[in-house]
Amino acid sequence: MIQFPKDFFWGAATSAPQTEGASFEDGKSASTWDKWFELNPENFNAHQGPDTTSDLYHRYKTDLALMTEIHMNSYRTSIAWTRLLPDGKTLNPAAVAYYRDYFSGLLARGITPIINLFHFDMPWWLMEIGGFENRKSVDAFAFYAKTAFEQFGDLVKYWTTFNEPIVHVECGYLGSDHYPAIHDFKRAVQVGYHTLMAHVYAVEAFRKLNLKDGKIGIILNISPAYARSESKADQLAKKCADALLCESYLDPAVLGKFPEFLIQLLSKNQLLPDVVSTDNTKISQNTVDFIGLNYYQPLRVQAPQKAHEKVSALSDLFEPYLWPERKMNTYRGWEIYPEALYDVALMMKNKYHNLPWYVSENGMGVADETRFLDENGMIQDDYRIEFMKAHLKQLHKGIQAGSNCFGYHAWTFIDCWSWRNGYRNRYGFYQLDLADHFKRKVKKSGLWFKALAQSNQLDTDDLD
Repeated sequence: MIQFPKDFFWGAATSAPQTEGASFEDGKSASTWDKWFELNPENFNAHQGPDTTSDLYHRYKTDLALMTEIHMNSYRTSIAWTRLLPDGKTLNPAAVAYYRDYFSGLLARGITPIINLFHFDMPWWLMEIGGFENRKSVDAFAFYAKTAFEQFGDLVKYWTTFNEPIVHVECGYLGSDHYPAIHDFKRAVQVGYHTLMAHVYAVEAFRKLNLKDGKIGIILNISPAYARSESKADQLAKKCADALLCESYLDPAVLGKFPEFLIQLLSKNQLLPDVVSTDNTKISQNTVDFIGLNYYQPLRVQAPQKAHEKVSALSDLFEPYLWPERKMNTYRGWEIYPEALYDVALMMKNKYHNLPWYVSENGMGVADETRFLDENGMIQDDYRIEFMKAHLKQLHKGIQAGSNCFGYHAWTFIDCWSWRNGYRNRYGFYQLDLADHFKRKVKKSGLWFKALAQSNQLDTDDLD
């Protein structure tokens, strides 16, 4: 048995757009997901849109009881910008009442809420003027953040601004998985930069309110890049991948500045964003109190197969590398490599001042889980348990080496809707039975997690 630190956070993570449903109830306005589904439902798995998702908006009180049943002591979710401020300016009383009751319910059960402000759910009214391409988005987000802090700061002590900000940049402006699904590296950089400045101005708003015991951070999906070889070309590919996908947000959020190599890389390729003269000062003055790090798969890279005169895609700088010894989650096409979590822990200790951090997402998505129902109707998801055990063993190793990690959150609590993938892959400790009125049913992993959270210990005998 290995022991985790006292008061370690054991919990799960999700988001408002993936669980709440009630897309247009009680004054909520449309997000890009609502609008995209309306315009192009064929883009979504089985035509599963964001209108109902897990119906949490109507079921949160019973879901709170389920959290207690598996001894969660913390929980991360998000506020829907489109629900709290439907037009970006006017406070929605129904949203305030809902979130206050929800967060109070968590606290009443001894569950610490970690509340995130943006989980890919851009308001449509803001998207119509360019979203994060438009500098006005920075002030709009700062106002939203300030409003949330004022309305719920007495209940919430742990805040985060964005979840995986690099994802809505990469998937929306260098790919087709998020709206507006365009491919333009220059615009992607500008979106990424304004997203960062929105984070910075939100942190500034938080500091000005001086909320008692309050802490603010950001959640990033992080893996150090692993190069195919020690060759100069592969090592340059690794350096580019680290700069763009890891350090671009982590360095300014924690260290208060951009990595010099990233600036040089963007400058060399005529990709530098438009900036305001005071931005660097704002960045340096508004660093975070903690970091949430999501980890699912390693980032393995190699040099591009051919040189490119103009950089128009990430693959012009580095390409994916398939490690011959890889073990795969074939449902997502993701490599399973728990050892990277130890490397992340040491990275936080050695490069980022050993800032407090936690694993804000880790989990295994599997399709058609009803194949694994036992005679009592419980999903026997041993594969998920083994995945988490292996990662927790590496995390504990990092903690033993001195890394300042204070918690572990699984993705996710109850099977949730996942963007264009709908309900194809399942991640939850609880099964969501769509055919049986959204009934929640605990899986074997939920009972395993209950024992883990109760004991604060992990049995690793079967992992050696």
